[in-house]
Amino acid sequence: MPFPTSKLTGFADEASRDLEKQIQATKDIGWTNISARMIGGANIHEIPEDEFNHVADRLDEAGIHVPEFGSLIANWGKKIDSDFAITIAEIERAIPRMQRLGTKIIRIMSYAQEAWGAGQQEDERIRRLREIVARFADHGLIAAHENCMNWGGFSADHSLRLVEQVPGLKLIFDTGNPVFQRDRSKPKTDGTFPWQDAFEFWQTVRDHVVHIHIKDCHNPTGDDVEPEYTMPGLGAAKLREILSDAIARGYDGYIAIEPHVATVFHAPDPTLVDWQQCYDSYVEYGKRFETLVNEI
Repeated sequence: MPFPTSKLTGFADEASRDLEKQIQATKDIGWTNISARMIGGANIHEIPEDEFNHVADRLDEAGIHVPEFGSLIANWGKKIDSDFAITIAEIERAIPRMQRLGTKIIRIMSYAQEAWGAGQQEDERIRRLREIVARFADHGLIAAHENCMNWGGFSADHSLRLVEQVPGLKLIFDTGNPVFQRDRSKPKTDGTFPWQDAFEFWQTVRDHVVHIHIKDCHNPTGDDVEPEYTMPGLGAAKLREILSDAIARGYDGYIAIEPHVATVFHAPDPTLVDWQQCYDSYVEYGKRFETLVNEI
């Protein structure tokens, strides 16, 4: 059987920050899901209450489901020595909004990576993640960790260590993130760590994955260099291998596109972004990805 389009979603804020255009882009692809992140100028758990109520009502009217919150919680922009009260406040804002929208999964991270060789405060990361996961679990919600530019993203082994030490923690696997991160679990070659292998990372963590993010890109030319993002299947993220394996193993979670092709969603100056190009490329990406999934 083909993978159901009802389980395909995407970060529509890469098409537009405007809710109506996010809805339209989703419908142009032929989908009924949005992975909620930025709306207007803020994350969905940070927008004012009256604005959120409007968003929730409008999504209901449009028949759009939100299977995932792409939250700011413990993300790559927050250091491990940041005030934990900020995290707690984000959790408290997110929970009732997830309940209102019928959203079961929230993407979290394990705080920003420190320079390799510096103190990473692993114990404090574990302590915080245990509380984060428990607070969501108390409300029947799933906090899932993404392998991004955070401690768990240092390697697949680091992600597994989080799962082992944080009760109830699940994983979101991003196909593109390994392509531009060094594998800190392997020995150095020619004085540097090798790039991570996306399929190898997937194979290591797949038993704990409840949600998949789709990006594709080429290895960057060096550390701290932005990779070249591609349409799905054209980069080094090994999408065909990962998706073939996931589907063959009976994966039934959601799969969310996060293209980054026209612009990375956290572009430093959104006013300089060509939003029509973003809209068009997002829709094209979604259609190409659905074709890729159908071929698999």
